[in-house]
Amino acid sequence: MAALRAALAELDRAEAPAVSLAELVRQGLDRLPTPGSGATLQRWQALSAVAEHDLSLAKLYEGHTDALAVMSEVAPSSMPVPGATWGMWAAETPDGRTAVEEIGIDGARLSGAKRWCSGAGQLSHGLLTAWFLDGRGPQLVRVAMDQPGVSTSSAGWHAVGMAASASVDIAFNAAVGERIGGEGAYLQRPGFWHGGAGIAACWHGGAAALAGSLQRALVQAPPSSRNAFQLAALGKVGVALQSTAALLRETARWIDDHPSLDASAMALRVRLATEDSAKLVLDEVGRTLGATPYCRDAPFAQMAADLPVFLRQSHAERDFAALGERLVSPEGPSWAL
Repeated sequence: MAALRAALAELDRAEAPAVSLAELVRQGLDRLPTPGSGATLQRWQALSAVAEHDLSLAKLYEGHTDALAVMSEVAPSSMPVPGATWGMWAAETPDGRTAVEEIGIDGARLSGAKRWCSGAGQLSHGLLTAWFLDGRGPQLVRVAMDQPGVSTSSAGWHAVGMAASASVDIAFNAAVGERIGGEGAYLQRPGFWHGGAGIAACWHGGAAALAGSLQRALVQAPPSSRNAFQLAALGKVGVALQSTAALLRETARWIDDHPSLDASAMALRVRLATEDSAKLVLDEVGRTLGATPYCRDAPFAQMAADLPVFLRQSHAERDFAALGERLVSPEGPSWAL
């Protein structure tokens, strides 16, 4: 973790996140413990540290490390690509479904579109979900991005927050790739929800960065100038973040203790709790510090713009409903101490 934090401190903020990701990969700082391997918390600590530095970089770093984890889970014998930077693209939209045809034993020919592909214009490789022409799927396919049958377009990308993550559209025109895992393996594997829970570590890191600005402002202010409202705001932020950190640690420990069990309820719970915590931090820090850091502190302003967009990776009430459905069981949930 110390090596990762030191590397982050040396990155040039003017560089595109994909360039920074490539540097972290070059230093071997992308080789994180896989979820459920006994060190899930260390994995999430790395995700949180990158997010605390830059959320657009965290988006690419999380996708890259998730792709590595997925490949190790569904195709452990597949050969890694030295120095590759990976995107993990699994969004499914009505106008963005990628079709796949089988070529030989594991080969694939891709056609159609894929939406919401973070960093696709700058990463070397992608791991994506595609569908067979007869409707079967999803099928995981890994593809090199530097081939004639692959093109990207940013025409539909008008983001302000998370703009640097460059979540562009991909068009495939007889592009070739490699099928890994069986049909449906992406969703059916235990690691699907492990990865979903890991997103919360990124949200937590972004919220912690904003909370740090409030804490430093009060430390630097003369004691006589601190008022009760500012201190109360810091207290609320501290409670929220400490609670979320405790829940992230508990969830990581549960995943390590039950690596093959359904982690959907745990993942939904930690995501929803972290989302609420991050929204509280955004509100309290902004109300307390006022407009100045939004206008005169570039890292703060960028984080404050990025975090609300990243949080929308949550599915809001649909996730609450999904969690509620999982709590309806004869045994009932365990809420006792």
